[in-house]
Amino acid sequence: MTPSKDISRLIEIMAALRDKETGCPWDVEQNFASITPYTIEEAYEVRDAIERNDMHDLREELGDLLLQVVFHSRMAEEIGEFSFGDVVEAVTTKMIRRHPHVFGDDEARSAGMAKGMWERIKAEEKAERRAARGVDDEPKGFLDDIALALPALTRALKLQNKAAQVGFDWGEPAPILDKIEEEIAELREEMNKGNTDKITDEFGDLLFAVVNLGRHLNVDPEEALIRTNRKFTTRFHAIEKTLANDNRSLDSASLDEMEALWQKAKETERS
Repeated sequence: MTPSKDISRLIEIMAALRDKETGCPWDVEQNFASITPYTIEEAYEVRDAIERNDMHDLREELGDLLLQVVFHSRMAEEIGEFSFGDVVEAVTTKMIRRHPHVFGDDEARSAGMAKGMWERIKAEEKAERRAARGVDDEPKGFLDDIALALPALTRALKLQNKAAQVGFDWGEPAPILDKIEEEIAELREEMNKGNTDKITDEFGDLLFAVVNLGRHLNVDPEEALIRTNRKFTTRFHAIEKTLANDNRSLDSASLDEMEALWQKAKETERS
């Protein structure tokens, strides 16, 4: 089998890998649940390539993510649910339907018609899906349509944005700083008591308040933490490199030495 730019070749490869007689033993034994962590990981690796502005890696990582879609589609086809073609048809139908201001008639293409249309059409689609399944799984609460599987910081941000739609929100950032100080005080109190469960609760409350502050400052918490993680890694590598130049390891350095090198790395960044 030879490589190709045609998506059908990738579908053929996946079918061959999943063949119970001649396929790859690892691929054959996978199921939706076992593959899900890899799907999530590949999405994060796509983001990492974008953050690094590495177009070569981005091409590779997008291919890996596409493979995950083909993998899930193949497993669904094997049990008679849907195929990759059905996935493509579903998303193209959705995009055309959600953009009548692009693909519709002159009236639908007007700016006035476009406003608020996306959310309204999404709501209609959800209602249709519920009807098609013949079950009443409509969210019971105002916040229930926010996916549980989202990263916690992202879900916190979405919960706060949704609540803000009905006025449950701080009017400005300043009071949130007071709330953060309040949460720190409560965390400190539980730390003194040594109650692990309460410490976890108060730490979560503190994180939630910090996300809220970021929202009011137009700062995405995931993006902010990614940047800080990158900064921490760069500075720590600088410590490691400086010590290595002196034929020393991290284990041989004291905390004071590493702190001094950390501050030096900060100054180097600023300059």
